[in-house]
Amino acid sequence: MVHPLKFRSVISQQLAAMIAAILIAGAAGSAQAQPADPQITSNPSGKLQTVTPNGQIDTNNPFFKSFGTNGRSCDSCHRQAQGWSMSPDELRQRFNSTGGHDPVFALVDGANSPLADVSSVYARRVAYSMMLNRGVVRVGMPMPANAEFRLTAVDDPYGYASAHDMSLFRRPLPSTNLIWLTAVMWDGRETHMSFLPPMDAGINHEDVIESLASQAHDAIMGHEQAAVEPSAAVIDQIVDFEVHLFTAQLVDEDAGKLNGGSAMGGANILAQQRFWVGINDTLGNDPTGDVFDEKAMRLFDEWNDPNAQHSHDPRERARGSIARGEQLFNTLPIMISGVGGLNDAIGQPVITGTCSTCHNSPNIGNHSVALPINIGISDASRRTMDMPLYTLTNVSTGQVVKTTDPGLAMRTGKWADIGKFKGPILRGVAARAPYFHNGSAATLNDVVDFYDTRFNIHMNTQQKRDLAAFLAAL
Repeated sequence: MVHPLKFRSVISQQLAAMIAAILIAGAAGSAQAQPADPQITSNPSGKLQTVTPNGQIDTNNPFFKSFGTNGRSCDSCHRQAQGWSMSPDELRQRFNSTGGHDPVFALVDGANSPLADVSSVYARRVAYSMMLNRGVVRVGMPMPANAEFRLTAVDDPYGYASAHDMSLFRRPLPSTNLIWLTAVMWDGRETHMSFLPPMDAGINHEDVIESLASQAHDAIMGHEQAAVEPSAAVIDQIVDFEVHLFTAQLVDEDAGKLNGGSAMGGANILAQQRFWVGINDTLGNDPTGDVFDEKAMRLFDEWNDPNAQHSHDPRERARGSIARGEQLFNTLPIMISGVGGLNDAIGQPVITGTCSTCHNSPNIGNHSVALPINIGISDASRRTMDMPLYTLTNVSTGQVVKTTDPGLAMRTGKWADIGKFKGPILRGVAARAPYFHNGSAATLNDVVDFYDTRFNIHMNTQQKRDLAAFLAAL
């Protein structure tokens, strides 16, 4: 395994040429903010920027081609304008324009059940309702062999799920900003590394490439239902395309350019972000020995003007809100409790932290080591009636848990891993609503509300607005 410090060197060397090409192709200036630029797409919060070394999005790459039997490609579920994921709004547009025959609507995992009736437009609208409403795909997985728990009851509104094929509804993670991943997939199931779960460290650069190659292969064979194995050349080209994508919000509809006024928004600056596995780790796993700095986000420090909210300039007020939101992200005290994989892992029932406790990679927003945790998203108490509910019973103790998705436990079979998921990279998040692994938060305001109620933070209206504004600017 490559040492994390060597990983930093590898990433730095790899990025040097890429960054030079990006900056030559067009620095963060007015030319890239033009609507005609193929690297710029619009979203409800403003404009999203994706940069590549040659300044182009290579639509001839196999990423955009179908290798299966159902017409799908990687692009079917990873759309540039949706932050390289997919959104219910855009999916509904595709459904309405094709009568539900767009390749993304495939029974294998697009429907609520692979046995659903799709014989009419109405039937297809019902069959694909989870995709159309939440932007999720159905991940079918069997109960793990020799698990510490058994499935004792299933409440599936679609009448399909069982221990042989549990229906787990999950959002497609973005296929951009991938060089900073420390786990691949929500449950880390495509993560390749030289040690086994619980993944208490991150993958190195070589593991990232191998993991993404595995993910691309499995997506072609599974999501695209390929009858023939894709060639190594095809997989290599897809991975090469993905690891050279950098995406971030560039323009806020109220604050203007997010790299203006000495701010550091946008993908050009993001592409230069330093990173190594363990950087700024909350629990002291930074291999450099540096201590954790809660100020993990410093993109908008220069907009921090105490008088901004009283300005007559709407743009200055918007920039002030984003800067205050960044401060809240870094410093607002959160009494973290009941988080599996964190509180129990270090033996502290309550941890005084901030948003950056878990989102600690500087200016990136994921955790700098693999840290699958359970914040309660799949708890029975948060279940809505469109989601299946599974009753799991511990084979040793008889303890019972009800969940909409066992998460990491479906890989490890461990009782303690039920409900654990990785945290995603936050850059470009404004373009890829809805949020959380199951699409349960429709907006960033809903995300903020979840954390406010989950940890009893008691944010006021202005704080919630500022924090959502900051997240939308990422």
